[in-house]
Amino acid sequence: MQMKGAIGGFYKLCDWLMKLAFINLLWMVFSILGLVVLGFFPATIAMFVVIRKMLMGDFDLPVYKTFLESFKKDFFKSNLLGLILFILGYFLYVDIHLIRTTGGLLNLIYYPALLICLGFVLTVCFAFPVFVHYDLKIHQVLKSSFFIMLMNPLSTILMVIGGSAVYLLMTTVPGLIPLFSGSTLAIVIMWSAFFAFSRILRVEQAAARAGEATLIKRIK
Repeated sequence: MQMKGAIGGFYKLCDWLMKLAFINLLWMVFSILGLVVLGFFPATIAMFVVIRKMLMGDFDLPVYKTFLESFKKDFFKSNLLGLILFILGYFLYVDIHLIRTTGGLLNLIYYPALLICLGFVLTVCFAFPVFVHYDLKIHQVLKSSFFIMLMNPLSTILMVIGGSAVYLLMTTVPGLIPLFSGSTLAIVIMWSAFFAFSRILRVEQAAARAGEATLIKRIK
């Protein structure tokens, strides 16, 4: 019998919190099992796969089985994405460091460089939802993430606000970090990205009716 009212709402909240804690535990354990370097990105992608399915209504899915299947299936592809993001991020970090320490005329491009870094960080935030929502190759994931970030300011703003709120919560109550840090942030990012995906779907449907080419054809 399905519970309703305040009791039903409290039960659902507790169920969500338990699942989020379990997902966060799986994320940390599988990251460590992959020696962090090889495990972080597959574990993060697996976490987003589970969170995506839950947000789309499949709340009763087998969490561990779904997580493990995604971890194995996307192990190499997600690590390739991680390697590319690491290389790009490293070059941006080196550039910013050189600009700050060199001085002179290079100071003129310091703030534009910071703006590029911000765009990179936001693109990375979109890369995980795009990876698990669409069936795309790595270069298409990066390209699509960048343009989705630019063309959907509402989703981007929601990610920034939600991510900042999660950061403040975790720093205020550090005991929550091992329980909810990754999974809560994944919910915020995935939920925010759904606003952009819904808009894209409407555009895709309109383009299909008009017989025009669509931007992103393949959806998981």
